Amino acid sequence: ANTEVRRLSSQKDAEAELEISAWRKLLRGNGRMSHDERVAALERICARMSGDVAGNFDPRVYGIALRIVPGLLTGVMSPGTFPRELVQPGWPQLDALIRVEGPVERLRRLARLGTLILVPTHSSNLDSVALGYVLAREGLPPVVYGAGKNLFTNPIISFFMHNLGAYRVDRRVQARLYKEVLKGYSFEIIRRGYHSLFFPGGTRSRSNMVERHVKLGLAGTAVSAFTENQLDGAPRPVFFVPITINYPLVLEAETLIDDYLKGAGQSRYIITDDEFSQVDRMVAFLKKVLVLRNGAVIRFAEPLDPFCNPVDELGRSLSPSGRAIDPGTYVQQGGRPVADELRDMGYTRELGELLPSVYRRETVILWTHLVAHVLYRYLVLRTPGRDLFTRQRVRDASMRRDRLDREVGLAQAKLIELEQSDRVRLGRAIRSEPPSRLVDEALEAWSGYHSKPIAVAEGDSVRMLDPNLLLFYQNRIVHLADDLATPETVKAARIIAAMGEGA
Repeated sequence: ANTEVRRLSSQKDAEAELEISAWRKLLRGNGRMSHDERVAALERICARMSGDVAGNFDPRVYGIALRIVPGLLTGVMSPGTFPRELVQPGWPQLDALIRVEGPVERLRRLARLGTLILVPTHSSNLDSVALGYVLAREGLPPVVYGAGKNLFTNPIISFFMHNLGAYRVDRRVQARLYKEVLKGYSFEIIRRGYHSLFFPGGTRSRSNMVERHVKLGLAGTAVSAFTENQLDGAPRPVFFVPITINYPLVLEAETLIDDYLKGAGQSRYIITDDEFSQVDRMVAFLKKVLVLRNGAVIRFAEPLDPFCNPVDELGRSLSPSGRAIDPGTYVQQGGRPVADELRDMGYTRELGELLPSVYRRETVILWTHLVAHVLYRYLVLRTPGRDLFTRQRVRDASMRRDRLDREVGLAQAKLIELEQSDRVRLGRAIRSEPPSRLVDEALEAWSGYHSKPIAVAEGDSVRMLDPNLLLFYQNRIVHLADDLATPETVKAARIIAAMGEGA
């Protein structure tokens, strides 16, 4: 009650006016309540919280979404195709925009054998939309997922989210009881075999860096659910599937990087007024993405069991030597399954330590990331002694186009070497296009959607107009800065790499 009174007092909105008096009344009367009255009050609070959280899945709404929503989205992106998109089979425009990589056929089989827990990177509020579309297109089952309560304010979006398996997560509520209700809900749906989606980063990456630290509070309930099913004598495998979602352009990039640059601890954990909430910005973004030759790449990594072991096509957990092992033994004592919360927390922690390295390896590097990195590295080189914030105030720095093409080519060659050694994944353009074409396409991508171009060609140079967005897009490969450095740019590369290490 104390926690809620403090939250609602500072919130000062319609919800606060409606609820704060009841919480204050409970707080005042708590000392006079009997044990039974307290239990009854707790049950009422839990029921109300559970009702607010609970999602729903309606197959009829799912069918409507599969038939109509992709056509509507494509019609928004390209009005000339609108009538055709609603009547023709398939969604060719969207199919061209989103490429899928990874062991999809194996995941289809695993979905029939057990419960999938999808754990993607998180860059945009479009992530769940794009991923939901891809799951349907690739013949993978729909998933249950927690969505920020602020996303339910739009009545149309709210209708579909309510009926497509989304449950509401109010990140403003810090009461321990609410968090236990969320965990209990997640535990129960996984125990019952519903495929689930969690964003381990907790929120969108403000910097656009690949997640280095993850939070597996809700995803960790999968380990407990696995144990519970072992205890019930109905063991059902649980498979974690890391996913990277990779965009050449990010819808909310300007808002996110601005929030990041406000400084650690000062950012808004919940942003309600970004580009995702502005219809005109959404339309401009989708139209811009449509004309790009290469769109988003969603990459499914190799599946894991809850104990970080790889899984084969038959759903068997494999030891480091490749031998099939029984994951049930991880929750046994004396040959029998035993519930142990501390043990399960340890397994969850190990998974959380593994995921960032998987994300770094499976992130697909796109041409906008590469060109932004080379430009930003040059900006760092030309501003010695400046810290991040004074550097970001530099405007109109220029890099000769011939030098830019040359350094992009050197970095491109190094990335191809790194991919051959299984350290990175590359978009098709980086594998096949000449450096000058990569630069041209990056400059084209950066003009026409953001409020101003990030960089523009001027004569024999490229002028950098928005260092903040250059930083945002280059941050996607900040962990590779040292690998991509030339002898002349080693010092600048180390400064960039240090930014990633401190994130």
